[in-house]
Amino acid sequence: MEKKEFYPWRTIASFLLVLFAMPLGHALMILMEKFMEEGSMHVAGFLMGLVGLIMVIVGVMVKGDTRQTLWGLFGGLLFWTGWVEFLFMYYARRYGVMPEMENGEIVTKPEYLILPATFGLWMMIMTMYVFSTKNGCDFITWIQKVCFGKKQNEIAPHAMTRHTSIVTFMEINTMLWALYLLLMFCYDKNFLGDHHPVTYLVGLGCLIGSVFMFRKQLRIAAWGANIRMAIATVIIFWTPVEILGRINFFNEFWTEPDKYALPLLVILLVFVALGIYFWLKSARRKTKN
Repeated sequence: MEKKEFYPWRTIASFLLVLFAMPLGHALMILMEKFMEEGSMHVAGFLMGLVGLIMVIVGVMVKGDTRQTLWGLFGGLLFWTGWVEFLFMYYARRYGVMPEMENGEIVTKPEYLILPATFGLWMMIMTMYVFSTKNGCDFITWIQKVCFGKKQNEIAPHAMTRHTSIVTFMEINTMLWALYLLLMFCYDKNFLGDHHPVTYLVGLGCLIGSVFMFRKQLRIAAWGANIRMAIATVIIFWTPVEILGRINFFNEFWTEPDKYALPLLVILLVFVALGIYFWLKSARRKTKN
């Protein structure tokens, strides 16, 4: 029987790199809202998205799977924050969308209330992936097997042109998009509500799923592939974190960066250190080759 090899260090490092990006992204948006004038904030947000897109394109040109993954990851995060979240914020404020209030407190910001209107656009992207490409996403592959059966290889016989940076970019954006849509559906009292048993089951299911995904990630030897798997694992794992924070199970300290500067600074330092470590690691391998 073949012995399965595990790679705990690269798995934990990849997981933490992506995990720490989540609270840092939230904290960055809140700090920009608090300390920048509204006009300047939206200009900065637009430029952030543009920089993210340029980084992803640069990632297509560089050599090395890990480096291309890092360009796609960091570029994708900036793209999502600048050209998705900040643009939704801009138009929500411009047209006077009101936040959802409970007991005098904001529980859902206006930009997230209009996000579910993009469900059709998300389905359009997913339809293209399901019918037009053979890829490494287990979820899409499962849908293809269920829907197409024996005709799977006939309908989606090959992959699209593969650029690791673009693959990473699309992975992080489509998954963030999908899970935000799921959360907003769960939180909506017209459907379920944040204290509905189904919402709790969604959180529990994602938590259990992330454990199995982490176990699979432990067996991935390549650094770049491990980081890409970490993106999926962390986004699924972050779903119950969002739900627990929503029902005040714990204090989301990243939503108050001015009060919790020290823990966020520690997270930032570890995030930067891991990013530098991955970059240098890929540079050494390139030199050896």
